[in-house]
Amino acid sequence: MKVIASSLRKGNVVDIDGRLYVVLTAQNIHPGKGTPVTQLDMRRISDGVKISERYRTTEQVERAFVEDRDFSYLYQDGEGFHFMNPESYEQVPVSEDIIGDQAAYLQEGMIVKLSLHNGLPIAIELPARIVLEITETEPVVKGQTASSSYKPAILSNGVRTLVPPHITAGTRVVIMTEDGSYVERAKD
Repeated sequence: MKVIASSLRKGNVVDIDGRLYVVLTAQNIHPGKGTPVTQLDMRRISDGVKISERYRTTEQVERAFVEDRDFSYLYQDGEGFHFMNPESYEQVPVSEDIIGDQAAYLQEGMIVKLSLHNGLPIAIELPARIVLEITETEPVVKGQTASSSYKPAILSNGVRTLVPPHITAGTRVVIMTEDGSYVERAKD
């Protein structure tokens, strides 16, 4: 099915010259002069080669038919990451190159969207936000301005992020899985 390039998002799968690519980043660029373009960074599914392409925003791109299904994360071993279909209890191993740096945010029992093409997993989409605990951060410095000054912190999954000064170690916070940024204090 053909779609315009500007409608592509991260995780979409496109067919270029008979090869499947998963979109890693999609950015619409509107220069002051000239035609707007869509910059796509993609990974070829067959061998993991990364490419970067530019399309005019109105150009048509062939989107591959991909089935998106909810799967529950189970565990990781030498074969990769294992997910289970909650309806059929079928288990699917997913290789590390498909998961990429999102592996740090996987939690046991987490529901993710796996994109399947001919029954094989080709892309993963994590929930937009997850709750993690701050394990280590600097103490609050008295007199420090409250306006948008952030301090470094380490999350329970080992990822570094920046948090507001009032957040202390042991606090549960909401984090964006896309870039690891702080959203808010968890409400639980």
